[in-house]
Amino acid sequence: MASPLLVLFLAVFCAGSTVSHELQPTPTMDRDQYMAASRLRSLVTEFVDYYQNITLADLNLYQDEHPRLTTDQDQECLEDLALTMQDLSSGGIWTLRMFDSWGSLPSGMLYGNMWDLGNYDECLNVDHAVSASHSVRGKYCFAQVSLAPSISSLLNIKTAVCFPASCTAANMDTLLRQLFEKLLNVEIGADLQLVDESTCQTAQREPYDGLTIFTILAESCCRCCCALDASWPPCTTISSLRIRVETLSPVVKAFSARANCRALFRIVDSKSNPNVIDCLHGMRCLSFVWVVFGHVYLVAAMGPAINYVDMLTWYQTVFSMLIKQGVYAVDTFFFLSGLLLVLIALRIMERTKGRLNIPMMYLNRYLRLTPLLALAIPIYMRILPILGDGPLYGSVSFDNYASCSDSWYLTLLYVQNYATDSICVSHSWYLAVDMQLYIVSPFLLIALYKWGRRGAAGILVLMLLLASCLFSMMVIKNISTASLENNPMKKLYYSTHTRASPYLIGILFGYFLHMNRGKPFRLGRVAVVLGWLLSLALLFTCIFSVHGKGIGSLPVVEEAFYLTLSRIAWPLGLCWVVFACIHGYGGPANSFLSSPLWQPLSKLSYSAYIFHMVIESLNAGITRTNTYFSDYQMMLRFWSDFAFTVLLAFLMHILIEAPLGSLQSHLLQTRKPSPKPEEAATVPEGPTTKTAPDPPTVKDSPTSDVQE
Repeated sequence: MASPLLVLFLAVFCAGSTVSHELQPTPTMDRDQYMAASRLRSLVTEFVDYYQNITLADLNLYQDEHPRLTTDQDQECLEDLALTMQDLSSGGIWTLRMFDSWGSLPSGMLYGNMWDLGNYDECLNVDHAVSASHSVRGKYCFAQVSLAPSISSLLNIKTAVCFPASCTAANMDTLLRQLFEKLLNVEIGADLQLVDESTCQTAQREPYDGLTIFTILAESCCRCCCALDASWPPCTTISSLRIRVETLSPVVKAFSARANCRALFRIVDSKSNPNVIDCLHGMRCLSFVWVVFGHVYLVAAMGPAINYVDMLTWYQTVFSMLIKQGVYAVDTFFFLSGLLLVLIALRIMERTKGRLNIPMMYLNRYLRLTPLLALAIPIYMRILPILGDGPLYGSVSFDNYASCSDSWYLTLLYVQNYATDSICVSHSWYLAVDMQLYIVSPFLLIALYKWGRRGAAGILVLMLLLASCLFSMMVIKNISTASLENNPMKKLYYSTHTRASPYLIGILFGYFLHMNRGKPFRLGRVAVVLGWLLSLALLFTCIFSVHGKGIGSLPVVEEAFYLTLSRIAWPLGLCWVVFACIHGYGGPANSFLSSPLWQPLSKLSYSAYIFHMVIESLNAGITRTNTYFSDYQMMLRFWSDFAFTVLLAFLMHILIEAPLGSLQSHLLQTRKPSPKPEEAATVPEGPTTKTAPDPPTVKDSPTSDVQE
């Protein structure tokens, strides 16, 4: 019997689904509008002809609604434009390059091609020395083309323009506005901004600030520490190895690249430790693959595709549901987090007679998650902007990373999902929810240990109350996921109380496994088949039940039912997958999910989750030409993004995550009684010891966060 996750994995990586290409509504215009718009196909020629003899009056400083006096900048812009026109008439190569880099009206605009990127590098490489103290340099910007008032909302076309760097976006806006009104015979409203300064770029780069330098130095120091260990000659005898180990301080040993690599690729055999649940490694890795795959599609949707109409058609296909419903990968992480916490914590509480060092639990958890997240903030803020450039660099992503300057401390406090609307590193919302659930978890563990089934019943009631809270909030306040008001992402997606159901179900299922550990479950063939059918039904209903409708198009009551019940149904379906794999009813699904090949990737999942958007934002931002959207193209982009994400995660794990985890374990280690033989493999001796895969926010076994 195939596992639902196996089926999901094969479906995601095989883009062979049948697609019905029904034509979607497309932007339309009448013949006169189209013929007028066609004049923009030679936009740069029209601009040169119109402003051949440019004067100060063309800047329109006095005729608009807010007249102002001429500034030195206006005068410099005018002089540079006049010089450009003069040199163009005399055949100056630098002026030809400036105007040659312009875009025009894109071909195929009625098929969704809304961008003409021009030639970014040709524009920025313009550098003509006028005098010893002044040069004319290129400035690349995007201009929004307003074709007609009746269709401007449908055709938001943007084309590249190249002006002298001395001109501001306001100067360009004024010049292009007059040209468009003449060519298109329309009046463009003053509220429509044709050129925005945020879309403009020049070859000049800002000098590194203190935060950038500090981030580079901090990472370089970690590299040096790891390089020192790697540069030592290998030990030739056992005695020399013993001497080296004894003379090394724990700080130096923590940064050993060799030791951390060995720990990363060390495979834990479940046969030697019955407490290991191998299938969780595969579930976690496939869920992370799902996250990256979905983000590849979302980033592509923001990019300059030439066939946006095909993208709308794809949106109605069955295959697209795997991408649109990728949110369930995060619910899988929450489920695994609650499951593993209970499985290991209750074993420790039995040995310590119910004692938990709750403050130390919190401290361990915070120190395990925060260093890598703290490094990620300046990397996204300062390092990512200097890693590359391009016409869309910094705009094709989920984040405005500049907002980190105002909200970084909220991220480090793990309250960003409630405290701000501009989350620094937006996918870190998951860490906030996970941390907040972890803060509550000791009280749930104590309830389970002291009151057993009554405590479990209380957790079940809590889960149902939180689920009803989500339902009632959507219905009473009329909040839909497709709404542009009420900030639905913050209220429905980022908030802890609406995402707690999978975590609590994981806790309850972990308690069930704990209470029945060692007990054989002998199920008949019919029961096993029914179990898999029910599990598959739950999982596939969550993904495909709204196909053809879309969540946002449902009535609010139906959408509320769907969101509330699906966040319960998904982890319930996963419960059977884990149960079947543990007790020998997983078949080929268990063989696939329990493959030892998943274990190294499982250990890298936290670093990969934190930094995968660096790779995706970089690859999308350096795009110089329009792209073509198709499942095959997305597959190619996914494999490149995923490969470099794993490589970056490996470096961050070896340089930052593993060394700091070792230091934490050394500095915060507590005296513990010797564990029983059957528990010895469960209690980690260091940050590299693995007993079971953990949710993507936990670097090691959750036991390292549970203190006696």
